Amino acid sequence: MLEIILVIVALLVVAVLIYAATRPSTFRLERSTVIHAWPEQVFPFINDFHRWSAWSPWEKKDPTMKKSHGGPPEGTGAVLEWEGNKDVGTGRMEVLESVTSSKILIKLDFLAPFEAHNRAEFALVRGVGTTEVRWAMYGPQPYMMKVIGVFYSMDKMVGKDFEDGLASLKALAEK
Repeated sequence: MLEIILVIVALLVVAVLIYAATRPSTFRLERSTVIHAWPEQVFPFINDFHRWSAWSPWEKKDPTMKKSHGGPPEGTGAVLEWEGNKDVGTGRMEVLESVTSSKILIKLDFLAPFEAHNRAEFALVRGVGTTEVRWAMYGPQPYMMKVIGVFYSMDKMVGKDFEDGLASLKALAEK
């Protein structure tokens, strides 16, 4: 009987590993909101890492996180490095591209609790007295992340943080 159970468990493990191998090699998650403010009013909150503490969802998860800034104070070349608790980890962000009031592209490197190298992108779309802000993160999905993804959705793990951050950004920009 024990042999049958071990064979079944082994087959289940192999099935999960094979299924994981069929998963996409990249991922993308995105959230958006409409803010009742002009892009020129919203853009500075995203383009300047010094201002992220007012709306970033991770600031609430670890208010004592250690941060350091480098490069110019905002825009292309601006850098934020952080070291926090298990909820925020350790990493580095650098603005790769900053197009006034419309787009910010960020190189996002997580170092702990796991290593990952992704991009984050903010797109600001002008409306009539509004700005639609789209926040996306995308990048490679190595095999181990594919296996984890069988059980835990990246969208569910990070999507709620994006929603919380956008809600805080909205409240801040609409003041």
